[in-house]
Amino acid sequence: MATSELIEALHALAHERKIDELYLIDRLESSLAKSYQHILDLEYDARVTIDRITGKIYVYEMIPVGEPDPETGEYTEFEERDVTPDDVSRIAALNAKNVIGSIVREAGRQSIYEEFSDRVGDLVTGTVLQGTPEFTIIKIRDGVEAELPHYDLKRHPNERNERPRNEHYRHNQRLKCLIVDVRDPNSDTPKMRGEHARPSIVVSRTHPDLIRRLFEIEVPEIYDGLVEIKSIAREPGERSKIAVASRESNLDPVGACVGPKGSRVRMVVEGLRNERVDVIQWDENPAIYVSNALSPAKVTRVDIDEENNYATVIVPDDQLSLAIGKEGQNARLAARLTGWHIDIKSTSFSGESLLDDEEDLIDGDLIDDTEDDLCAYVGEDGVRCRNHARPGYHYCGIHADLEEEE
Repeated sequence: MATSELIEALHALAHERKIDELYLIDRLESSLAKSYQHILDLEYDARVTIDRITGKIYVYEMIPVGEPDPETGEYTEFEERDVTPDDVSRIAALNAKNVIGSIVREAGRQSIYEEFSDRVGDLVTGTVLQGTPEFTIIKIRDGVEAELPHYDLKRHPNERNERPRNEHYRHNQRLKCLIVDVRDPNSDTPKMRGEHARPSIVVSRTHPDLIRRLFEIEVPEIYDGLVEIKSIAREPGERSKIAVASRESNLDPVGACVGPKGSRVRMVVEGLRNERVDVIQWDENPAIYVSNALSPAKVTRVDIDEENNYATVIVPDDQLSLAIGKEGQNARLAARLTGWHIDIKSTSFSGESLLDDEEDLIDGDLIDDTEDDLCAYVGEDGVRCRNHARPGYHYCGIHADLEEEE
């Protein structure tokens, strides 16, 4: 007997979408059973079978017989009563369309999950398809789309915001993004709002590793492992700091990242849509590392309290605002980059002397060679007198009486 059109269509679809044909028919039978129970207003559950060869559809009402199970209260034996309607094929066609569409979407999401679940953390380039107030859809390639969420976290605390606040996107605009999540369609975890209609792939423009991947593309030394990115601190869309170190003594890691005339770092900045990027040199000495992290400010002295993970930084008066940065941004990024709590003070506030151009770095602290020329008096508050001592003496004219007491 010739195979029916329904069976032919299901077979072709299963082959095209790489879906198990028996699974497809089982899903269609379950869907039809629910539909016929409602349409025929059956008192008991319905069961539908589709002949795998002829495609003929049979509908049965499952009438319970005997006594229910005393523990569960459920019947274990049923009598099947044939209730197949005359127009069974028409209703089956309508259900088949919905079931097949659902199965195809699920199969597509599963295929995407299997392909991209191992690519979390990878950089991808996509094209903006459409935007809503809550997320932007980005086309990665034909048949694969990603979601860039930018929800209001006060209204939707369980959602994400992966867009820098100063960025807005146009249709067909190309964007470099980082894959941060791929939703598993078979996961038992609670589903996100409207997840069935949203892309499986979630991308980000705010993640710090976006900068790491962009530098790997633009700087061959990082890709080859000659230069290592030690730490990244970022305020998306505004400013970032990246600490780098070289694994070869004769290679300048900062120069390698900046490139000739700043060409390499400029490409990274363009990929971040003009976000400012500071490249600083990592150092195993925490005092030097903290001093470098506060660039472009010039640091006079760094006192390290390793027990409390605290760094006290002394800067010249004219460098204080630069070290702190606009609304504390420079100091905040330096603290995140180094992992130290940083307290910045000016020389006039701290009572430290102003340094000459020649400075020494001893045990993590910047020391001035001319410190012995200052008055030796130290007040009760621990601040040393800033006056110079009289020639041949230890104290200035104000504290000269202390010289006689000694």
